[in-house]
Amino acid sequence: MAKAALFVCLGNICRSPIADAVFSHLVKERGLADKWKVDSAAIGGWHAGNPPDSRASRTLLNHNVPYNGRARQIEESDFFDFDYIFGMDNNNISNLKGQQPEGSKAKILLLGDFDPEGDRIIRDPYYDSGSQGFEKCYQQCVRSCNGFLDRVAQGQI
Repeated sequence: MAKAALFVCLGNICRSPIADAVFSHLVKERGLADKWKVDSAAIGGWHAGNPPDSRASRTLLNHNVPYNGRARQIEESDFFDFDYIFGMDNNNISNLKGQQPEGSKAKILLLGDFDPEGDRIIRDPYYDSGSQGFEKCYQQCVRSCNGFLDRVAQGQI
């Protein structure tokens, strides 16, 4: 039976699409693409329907990681449809826990808790003038997603 992971940030144009793309790429590399449903969403709906920030897209392209998703806002059904919902920072986690309907199955997790380097908060690079913050976000997502998948493979989650 397939598992489902949803990555959430404030606007779904920077951090969560990068995490979504990285996770999808990693499960494909591990031969697990048929075992995972992966998506991303936003806390707020400001950017709904938009592609990722051009710096996020460029960062993914630089690493040969494909992505063609569009921003969307999280919905109540997501809490029932996804096994894991990952927030990028403590505000995301607080918002997600506040929205989670009673009886839903999703485990709400901080993605950075799986970073072996202990860099727990995926910093929002949206207001950065360049793309360095996007590269940092990408590297954090690679480490954290690998860390999570390793723990799943070891039966720890």
